[in-house]
Amino acid sequence: MKPKKVLVLGATGAMGKYLVPELAAKGYSVDAVSLDEYDFGCQVNLIKAQAKDFDFRTELLKNRYDGIVDFLTYPTSELVLFLPELLESTEHYIYLSSYRVYDGSDVPITEKSPRLADNSSDIMFRNSDDYAIYKARGENILRSWKRKNWTIVRPAITYSLLRYQLVTLEAGTTVARAKLGKTVVLPETARNIHATLSWAGDVSKMIAELLFNEKALGETFTTSTSEHHTWGEIAEYYKDICNLNAIWVDQTDFLKIAVTGFERFPYTGSWQLVYDRLFNRIIDNSKVLAATGMQEKNMMKLYDGLKYEIGRCPDNFFNEAMKISANIRMDEYLKAKGRV
Repeated sequence: MKPKKVLVLGATGAMGKYLVPELAAKGYSVDAVSLDEYDFGCQVNLIKAQAKDFDFRTELLKNRYDGIVDFLTYPTSELVLFLPELLESTEHYIYLSSYRVYDGSDVPITEKSPRLADNSSDIMFRNSDDYAIYKARGENILRSWKRKNWTIVRPAITYSLLRYQLVTLEAGTTVARAKLGKTVVLPETARNIHATLSWAGDVSKMIAELLFNEKALGETFTTSTSEHHTWGEIAEYYKDICNLNAIWVDQTDFLKIAVTGFERFPYTGSWQLVYDRLFNRIIDNSKVLAATGMQEKNMMKLYDGLKYEIGRCPDNFFNEAMKISANIRMDEYLKAKGRV
């Protein structure tokens, strides 16, 4: 019996690097498409290409994959160009959405919790092409599809190699600063808000277990741990793991530092913080655990996972990261405050 053929698009991102070996271990024949070279450490066909190139995709999809896991992002203008083609080309399509679609009204969050795209009172946000909005629009297309050959996954914040989140900051403005003995600036409004961060290895295992799973067809899953901590507690984890010193400042000051062009575009520049990181993100993951057979007790604890992934950060990353414009603004702010 021939192994099932699986296509992974965007295969070298935070989750893809863990998912591809999971799929290979299950005996699937995996084609992994990425712009980057990467050694997955397993038998896989890595295809270095632009996955959104129409001619390339047309030829690729002639392979008639049994399953497709899609980590690419499709703004609204691209959804109708790409999703129907993918849905028609496979028996099981897994669409990467996000827990950011949830509107923050439910604690804990379940898959039935309301979405921002449906309920937000901010008319500018609801009619924008923000990540949370176009992910929800993609979900709408899948739900209207003639076949239930799809699964929607909504990961929470997912950390991996060089992907270490702290409120809205990423590796270049967190771990890189810590390694160089620099302080980081965080918004006071987020300090006591609960956040959920999941290790990419666990999220990828969930996705692997949902693929070709009858319980997953036509369903939506929040693929996440249920462990949660305040951003203040998470900042203390960073302090203990990599000696990151943080100061908590006015929200507007933070946004001026963290978001390029914030003063010109104050609405769009604040949305990730205001419509995600300032919501208490506590997850009820019972649905995905039931479908996959996984257990919360076996998932990576946040402290252990951050320690592991930060420990893998390459030495040549730090100095280059200081060229990021947010780091330059952060240094200027701290210098003015006498806190460098």
